[in-house]
Amino acid sequence: MQFLLYLIIYPFIWIISILPFPVLYLLSDCVYFLIYRIFKYRKRVVRGNIALALPHLSEKERTNIEKKFYAHLCDLFLEMIKTLSISKKEIEKRYTFSNMEVYYELEKKEKSIALLCAHYASYEWAVSMNYHIHFKGYGVYKKLANPYFDTLVRKIRSKFKSQLIDSKETIPTMASNFRNKTFSVYGLVSDQSPKLSTTHHWQKFMGIEVPVHTGGEMLAKKYDMNVIFLKTKKLKRGYYEASFEVLSDGNAKDFPNYEITDNFLKLVEQQIYDAPEFYLWTHKRWKHMR
Repeated sequence: MQFLLYLIIYPFIWIISILPFPVLYLLSDCVYFLIYRIFKYRKRVVRGNIALALPHLSEKERTNIEKKFYAHLCDLFLEMIKTLSISKKEIEKRYTFSNMEVYYELEKKEKSIALLCAHYASYEWAVSMNYHIHFKGYGVYKKLANPYFDTLVRKIRSKFKSQLIDSKETIPTMASNFRNKTFSVYGLVSDQSPKLSTTHHWQKFMGIEVPVHTGGEMLAKKYDMNVIFLKTKKLKRGYYEASFEVLSDGNAKDFPNYEITDNFLKLVEQQIYDAPEFYLWTHKRWKHMR
């Protein structure tokens, strides 16, 4: 049944991937109408999250953010599919890096790097960073239940010389590379809500105390990695600019526990306050609060 579903859907995915960008965004406008106006996909979650995180805004302002977010979400989804056929030249034009020299300085220290980012703007196209780096690049992700779609997602996200590893493979991969002195970059999307059973730290995020992921910091300390934050700004439709901010460039163990994590969260917060419409509000980020 899973293979049959894949066979039915894949031709549509392939056709979407070869559409010119103007047509792709015309399709995105149509998807937006269906998702937002007709099916109202997770609208209650989105509306509740925005109200919780941005209580200082008026209802009209929050509704405006909501609409812009859904338009961006549709763009993001179709851009991910477009990655299947996009050229190196095209992606380098549409996703640029403003200060690669900050990253290169960390490579010179001959330590692996934990790259932390959030579900913000185009976290999918961030894998194009692998065209510019010298270390081996890994992207940590959660394996899909359908093995055929999981293979497709791996194919899409691994196009830019990045190797995807399931979250369960993260520690064995890091441990092996650490032993063999294989310097690597590990992309970790670290702003989602962890399971309460694995929670070690609570912190205020957008003014609300929530459990936070500390894995990036703990792994950096265990495997002697530097830590860097990847910030992405959406310039206009289909164009993004990324920049780096160092969170740790010496011995991560010298930082008090959770300080690196807390500094990461502050940077994510600032991104959201600057342009909240590009955050992934469909996630139940505030399902656990105190």
